[in-house]
Formats: sequence, structure tokens, C-alpha cells
Amino acid sequence: MNKRLVILGAGGHGRAVADAALKMGYRTIVFLDDRAAGRCIGFPIAGPLDRAEALRDGETDFVIALGDNRLRRRVAMGHDLPWARIVHPSAQISPFAELGAGTVVLAGAAVNVCARVGRHCIVNTGAVVEHDNMLEDFAQVAPRAALGGSVRVGALAQIGIGAVVKNNVAVGMGCVIGAGAVVVKSTEPGGVYVGVPAWRREKGAAG
Repeated sequence: MNKRLVILGAGGHGRAVADAALKMGYRTIVFLDDRAAGRCIGFPIAGPLDRAEALRDGETDFVIALGDNRLRRRVAMGHDLPWARIVHPSAQISPFAELGAGTVVLAGAAVNVCARVGRHCIVNTGAVVEHDNMLEDFAQVAPRAALGGSVRVGALAQIGIGAVVKNNVAVGMGCVIGAGAVVVKSTEPGGVYVGVPAWRREKGAAG
């Protein structure tokens, strides 16, 4: 693959994206980051995020590697660029699944038959997105989280590390599902859910 990849974000997630991109065959990688300079795992940081348009040349792909869902949306909405789909070669993607532009699927993850993953989503290391799932734009499934069949994850929602979502459940827009939680019924938009089975934690509640 002769194309260059520009990665917006040089933090930990950016490094993971670069690792996947190298294994896909990208050989030229450039980072952009508002808070870092110099180099990142040997590749240049070419300036802040707003330099992205200046690097567009018809032979360059772009991807946003920012773990904060809302920040990722804000950056995506601010640019009209050729967004790459980054899929680690060890990920298992059904040929009947759909991945939106800008989405990242990392090592050991699975996206099963008839799953639909929206734009600029993150399916992190070892995560499972089962058959007939729908992940709306800017959603994120953290490492080792597992979604049963026919789960719907709303835009901007985040499924925490090791969390489990039962089949036929809907996770509301902007929800945060805590690490290790087990979601057995649909959640309300914007809530924070923790525990086994998962319960909605009220704002300011301890634990």
C-alpha cells in the first residue's frame, strides 16, 4: 500500500491505530496533535489537528485516533477528508458486516454477520460485536467488551472494558456503560450504568 496515513491524535489510541495501520500495509504515517510535538513511535508529529486540510493531496488517507467520543465527533464535523477504515489484520470481520468511514477495529476484535458499525466508531482490542448489532456514529466498544446479538448502541455511547450487553438490548445515545457491567435491559440516553446487573448511577452518587 503506497498511500500515506495521517492520524489525528498521538496518544495511546493513536499509537494503537498506527500499529494496526502498519500491519495493514501503510508505510508512511504522519501524526497531528494539539498537545505533542516531535515524533511518536518514530513517526513525525507534523503539527496541530487543524493542519489536516493542508496535508490533503489525493494520495493520503486520514483517521481520527481520539478516544473521547465527543471530541472525535467535533473533529470529524470540522473536516471533510477521505477517512480511512483501519482494521487490524487479526480482527475478524464478516463479509456481510458494514463498517462506516473512519471506523477503527483493533487486534483480535470480531464484527459478526449483518452487524453495522457507523462512522468514526472504535471497536477496541478483543471486543465482540455480534450478529445484527447496530453501532451508531461515534460509539465505542472498549477492550474485551461483548455485545450479544441484535444489540443497538446509540451514537456517542461507550461500552466499558469487559462489559457485557445482553442480546436484543438497546444502549441509549451518549450512555456510558462501566467496566465489567452486565447490561440486561435497555438503557436511557445519557445515563451512566454500572454493576451486575447494571443499574443507573445518579449524578453525584458514590461508587
